[in-house]
Amino acid sequence: MKEPLISDPKSGLPKTTVIADSGSGFSKLFRWFKPAPHIQRLPKDEVDRVYPGFRWQIFESAYIGYASFYLVRNNLGPVMKEMGQALNYDKSMLGNIVAMSAISYGVGKFLMGYLSDRSNPRKFIAVGLILSAIANFAFGASMSYGMHLALWTLNGLIQGMGYGPCARGLGHWYTYKERGTIFGVWNTAHNIGGGFVGILAAFCAKHWGWSSAFYVPGTIACVAAVYLFWRMRDTPQSVGLPPIEEYKNEYPPEEKDVHEKELSFKELLVTYILKNKYLWLIAIANFFVYVARYSMVDWGPTYLKEARGATLIQGGASTTAIEFAGAGGMLLMGWISDKFQGRRGAVSMLCMIPMLPAVAGLIFTPKGMLWLDMCFLTIFGFLVYVPVMMLGVMSLDLTSKKAVGTAAGFVGLFGYIGRVVQGKGIGYLAEYHGWNSALYAVFASVALAIILLAFTWNLRPKA
Repeated sequence: MKEPLISDPKSGLPKTTVIADSGSGFSKLFRWFKPAPHIQRLPKDEVDRVYPGFRWQIFESAYIGYASFYLVRNNLGPVMKEMGQALNYDKSMLGNIVAMSAISYGVGKFLMGYLSDRSNPRKFIAVGLILSAIANFAFGASMSYGMHLALWTLNGLIQGMGYGPCARGLGHWYTYKERGTIFGVWNTAHNIGGGFVGILAAFCAKHWGWSSAFYVPGTIACVAAVYLFWRMRDTPQSVGLPPIEEYKNEYPPEEKDVHEKELSFKELLVTYILKNKYLWLIAIANFFVYVARYSMVDWGPTYLKEARGATLIQGGASTTAIEFAGAGGMLLMGWISDKFQGRRGAVSMLCMIPMLPAVAGLIFTPKGMLWLDMCFLTIFGFLVYVPVMMLGVMSLDLTSKKAVGTAAGFVGLFGYIGRVVQGKGIGYLAEYHGWNSALYAVFASVALAIILLAFTWNLRPKA
């Protein structure tokens, strides 16, 4: 005869149920990360009064958050040469660190993107920044190649926690008609963060040694995490406001009745991602775009210092030039894509074409004309970040705001496989065949991206 269950006097549940739940640390952690619940809607006059302020608050938080992630991610490139000299690392060893970080970031962006679709962005992004800062502190303190490889790989995985919560916030607070402009402005955050850290890391390395290039950005990231935990919010409904589509009366063409429907695991991963042929197309195109992008971001400073006679500060300035120019390109082209009915694939392809002569200019410019090299890198940066941004926005256009983190993570995974290939490939070509061979490979990647993007010419938002 089975022993009857005894109810807990406070909860009314069987004691066995209460004990099992209290012993699950992971379940408590997942519950803490859960999206903020919907609350009672505010009166209409209050909604009209506070909605614009909340939209700005979400945008500001997403901008600061994404820029801060780049402070503790793009700080390796500007000091790779100095770190390699101090620790006797050759280009192959440095390339391994870059490649492993790229692999883990690609996996992290997909995995963390999926988790961010089911999490409160306020908590998700703050925890991610703290963890990335800790990885940076440990990286700067280590003198072991194995530890550097492991820590930067871990940092890449953690970095996947940055894009998803920001995109989730923007997807819920701005309509599909605003995406090109809003995402264009927001994406300049990684140019500002990545560009600023180019100068910051070089300055720190020059005055306090290469390790300080990881301590100082890590400290800034910790401060940013505290600010975001205080400032960021989840969906409009979590603060008593209607969905943005209802507030603006702008519903996606194919989603008017289901724009707030939560997706099951199968719907999210299979229906919206794996069976979406256009998502596969832009993901493969993103592979070649990222080969081109990170060839210049990761290796640009080293190329200028080794092949063009640049100083440490001049090499770091090249990262700043690429990133800041990219900000201008995204602002302009994001707005243009909205004006042309969201034809982001067409805009991306047109921006890739002038990148071919920019790369050719780097190959054939005589040594000693550093100012001209910087001009070509600036042009390259202005153009390359347009498809980087547009393909992320297209992943939202072609799926759902409830799948934005997963879709962007899927497209990003292919991009960071491209970064892995260039991390090892560019380092190998430069080491054994010279920098011109490496630049020819960049030229070929740009050409292949143009061909693939041509098939997206007529794609427009569906969600």
